[in-house]
Amino acid sequence: MKPTLVGLLLFFVFPSVANQLFHAKKDSVISTFNKDYVYHVKKARSEIRIDGVIDEADWLAAQKADKFFKVLPVDTGLASQPSTMMMTYDDKALYVAQIFYDTIPGKRVMESFRRDFVFGNNDNLLIFFDTFLDQTNGFSFGVSASGAKWDGTMSNGSAVSLDWDCKWESKTKHYDDRWVTEMRIPFKSVRYPAGSKRWYTNFSRLDLKSNEKSAWAPVPRQFPTASLAYTGVMEFEEPLPKSKTQFSFIPYLYGGVAKDYEAGTGTDYRSDFGFDAKIGLSSSMNLDLTYNPDFAQVEVDRQIANIDRFELFFPEKRQFFLENGDLFSNYGNQTATPFFSRRIGLDAPVLAGARLTGKIGNDFRLGLMTMTTEKTTDFLSRNFTVVSLQKKVFARSNIGFIAVNKQYFDVPSDTSMYNRVLGVDYNLASANNFWAGKFYYHRSFQPESPDKQYSQGASVTYKTKHLVLALNETSVGENYRAEAGYVTRSGYNFLGTQTQYNFVPNRWIVSHGPDIQIENYFDKDYDKIEHEYDFSYNFVFQDRSELEFSYQNYFVELQTDFNPTSDAVNFLPKGSAYHFGAVTAEFTSTRKTLFNWKAEATKGSFYSGDIQFVQGEIGYRFQPYVNLTMNFNYTDMDLGDTFDREQFFLIGPKMDITFSDKVFWSTFVQYNEQIDNLNINSRFQWRYQPVSDIYLVYTDNYFTGNWNSRNRAIVLKMTYWFN
Repeated sequence: MKPTLVGLLLFFVFPSVANQLFHAKKDSVISTFNKDYVYHVKKARSEIRIDGVIDEADWLAAQKADKFFKVLPVDTGLASQPSTMMMTYDDKALYVAQIFYDTIPGKRVMESFRRDFVFGNNDNLLIFFDTFLDQTNGFSFGVSASGAKWDGTMSNGSAVSLDWDCKWESKTKHYDDRWVTEMRIPFKSVRYPAGSKRWYTNFSRLDLKSNEKSAWAPVPRQFPTASLAYTGVMEFEEPLPKSKTQFSFIPYLYGGVAKDYEAGTGTDYRSDFGFDAKIGLSSSMNLDLTYNPDFAQVEVDRQIANIDRFELFFPEKRQFFLENGDLFSNYGNQTATPFFSRRIGLDAPVLAGARLTGKIGNDFRLGLMTMTTEKTTDFLSRNFTVVSLQKKVFARSNIGFIAVNKQYFDVPSDTSMYNRVLGVDYNLASANNFWAGKFYYHRSFQPESPDKQYSQGASVTYKTKHLVLALNETSVGENYRAEAGYVTRSGYNFLGTQTQYNFVPNRWIVSHGPDIQIENYFDKDYDKIEHEYDFSYNFVFQDRSELEFSYQNYFVELQTDFNPTSDAVNFLPKGSAYHFGAVTAEFTSTRKTLFNWKAEATKGSFYSGDIQFVQGEIGYRFQPYVNLTMNFNYTDMDLGDTFDREQFFLIGPKMDITFSDKVFWSTFVQYNEQIDNLNINSRFQWRYQPVSDIYLVYTDNYFTGNWNSRNRAIVLKMTYWFN
């Protein structure tokens, strides 16, 4: 970002921030909906051993949280299988003990030992901590029945990002009638205000054998148990210790060999090093630094069949970008967001970067990130800088300001190459979580400064146990450009509604009901250019399996030429209009059985012709060591006229082996006829020390049909966390 832009932004931002530093609100007012659910955390008088045996005197003296309320399948009454939670603490850590009783015959459901397990595939405990009492952001810790760990940061009142890892201990033991876990969570691993005596918290249990999800502080069934609006209160006996400055240094060593047969280049040998560093500037503010980062160990994206007109969205998986990532990514909406971190480093190596994120006082959150990529044969060196500031307003809402700058280096002296976006978002969240919404306005800036560079939107949702009502509106100018963001299209106006009703009979069918979604797109003169009407009916059964039937009706007037096939000659021309529709049936089986599956079948018309496809996933686990899955898609598309009929398969078998909670091996094969590619990605990981890993990654790509090799590579990477 140019110095003048940064200077102006900070000039207006930091006077308010400085004022907040000296006038931060105290935590004397309890604002959570479940303020009558209070857990008093006594200070430990002796050492707590993390061995899965709850026999220390401090556990006997600790308060017992032993009434868990059902959330699913219905949110009335107590859970059928008892649960007990206990907490204590000392000057260095918080200790948590869990006893989940289980007397139902059969094996407990545990998918694997892998960290950050899939919530719905495991019996598990999750804990949510709102350390700043804002009911919006927090931390989550948990364990599955296998003892696998879960840790993540929380945003937007309930969303959990599992790509954040920290150092903490746990031990799980199994008995005939219960399973038991002890945890030790160092205070230095989380952030909280200095002198804290109160956090908000909730405990959540998923018991797949009884088909129940339950929580200590009751949560309405339409919301996740992670909803920070419905946490209880934890009161510490004495103020928490003041956080000391924390410094973590995480270097890596890398070695690899690659050969690109398709390009005809020789074998490329590479060795490199880099590092990440984390500096805790305060108990609530963190500085992350990176030099020459390498993301070779990141899991490959799952491929999908693409017959859409717009760019597909793949989530960010690189850990550096993910802690407090909502500060940067939650502006705008899903189809027009001004910053998308995957724009950085996928087409050119990242040279270095820094991120400053955290809380200032009780009501402000600040995010500042700057990243620079290297010059390549295809791209100039670029800098990406984004500044975000959020302020809490009312009960749980916030207002946010964002500035994004993409700047090119080493451009000709008479040329200016940049792209900038400034924006403001208001995020609505009512105290009881029934109302949610967003109102935003963004403007881009680029050379020659054309008009109509705006993106604007509004949405509001009302959600109860039975009823969901939503209204959405978006307008994007034809010259709006957010090159560091994700924008599917420009030059349109959008209006959409959703009406959903759920009957909850609490029998073998837990809930069922219709869902109607109406989406209309208009051009700049508000002439309709597209609509999608979706009418569906959904059934949820006692074992958590689901069945849905739907009908989709489409109208499209193409704004550009479009070719959904691989036909190199024919295309659907700009300005042509099409009415088409399809019926779909979808089923998802229960996850508590060793064999599970889901499938979706669609048949109908498609633009100028017809389409039918079936897709889904099947899986089998040898718990908790081996998990086998295979996703599949078969598409049959015939657009008629001069188009060739398209029939293609996408098959993706995956084997995930967890030898222990420290040694993992996964192999993912993706056969994709649409892009004429077979990909093999095999990744071995050994966590030889806490949050310190050795990775061995092999990847290979082949043409389908003749099976000639396109390229292959093997990488060895080692990281170590100095803390």
